[in-house]
Amino acid sequence: MDLPRLPIGERIRYYRNKRGRTQVAIAGLVGITEAYLSQIERGLKVPSADVIARIATELAVPVAALLTDEPSTPDPSSPTSAASGVVRALMGHGTPYGTEPASPSALRKRVDAVWRIWQTSPARFTEVEAVLPSLITDLEYAVRAYRADDETDARREVLRASADLYGLLRSYCRRTGRLDLSLVAADRARHAAEDADDPVRIAAAQWNLGQVLLSQGKERAAEAEDVATSAIESLRRAPASLETTAMRGALELVVALSAARTRRRWQARQHLEEQAAPLAAPVGDECNVQWTVFGPTNVALHMISLDTLAGEASEALRTADQIDTSRLPSRERQFTFGLEVARCYDLRREDAAVLVHLQSLEELAPEDLERSLVARQMTTALVRRVRPTYRRQATALAQRLDLL
Repeated sequence: MDLPRLPIGERIRYYRNKRGRTQVAIAGLVGITEAYLSQIERGLKVPSADVIARIATELAVPVAALLTDEPSTPDPSSPTSAASGVVRALMGHGTPYGTEPASPSALRKRVDAVWRIWQTSPARFTEVEAVLPSLITDLEYAVRAYRADDETDARREVLRASADLYGLLRSYCRRTGRLDLSLVAADRARHAAEDADDPVRIAAAQWNLGQVLLSQGKERAAEAEDVATSAIESLRRAPASLETTAMRGALELVVALSAARTRRRWQARQHLEEQAAPLAAPVGDECNVQWTVFGPTNVALHMISLDTLAGEASEALRTADQIDTSRLPSRERQFTFGLEVARCYDLRREDAAVLVHLQSLEELAPEDLERSLVARQMTTALVRRVRPTYRRQATALAQRLDLL
């Protein structure tokens, strides 16, 4: 049997915990010992096809859910999914807090505040989950209330705030394993931006849609490229500004990633160098138009990703040595950079360096580390092969991530 990139055991553990079932109960129903199931979940044993089928039956999931490595399947790298309050609000189950809609300026302040949390807080998932349900409800209520309002400017401002919030929700839902809701959020952002007749936000919404498509596997990478290319052409017709330049650059990164995902890695590199990089220079690293964090450092991070994807760890590390992420306005991007560096050392089997970087990432953004598939895979592999000198630290990290 060919093992998927994500160990079967982690998927079994994920679905078992999601169903609230114990190892004892599942093992007994499947006809194996608790010890054997524990070894399967820890990646120490590979179950037979028959055992996998019986486990899938007891967990009420398709066998493919335990075997596939495509991100469209619920991801066991995420011990928690989207908070129920956020999901209910997205589905329209919230109740407005009052009969008067919030003012456009008040909604703008709240949306900007939640974006700052999302990009800068080490506990961003917990913190945004506390405020998103009421904000979604209030914004949807305001959009309806201002739809028939004679104040065109007020209506447009509410729609802009709505587009911005759904851009954040696209990212939140993707990071919490709800790709279905991520697509819903991206679509709502697009509709709000179009209703506001805001070219930059329309482009940002298409960038969001491109990100969703990229997260659904290489089969949809070509669609992401088409969406980004179309948006770039529309921006060329818009009045030139720093915002349109930054959004064009962010969309060029989507095109490059699409090429990389479809094994056109040389074309991806060329696109970064010839299309994205020239747009990044005038924008700089601190602009953060539409929270895309587009700038020279972000382009360099994508170059590292391409080298890592191609197995060129040494080249990627040489690039990484020249990058200072401290000025980036996004902790998430800083986390992504550190994770890419850890992956490079993982490719080189430099376990001490992998451990150091994973521990640094835990300090930087513990909730992101907990939800990162790549980080969890690296930690699991590290525990299996690490030298006795580092085993205690690696095991402790794995335990904190609920991998042991």
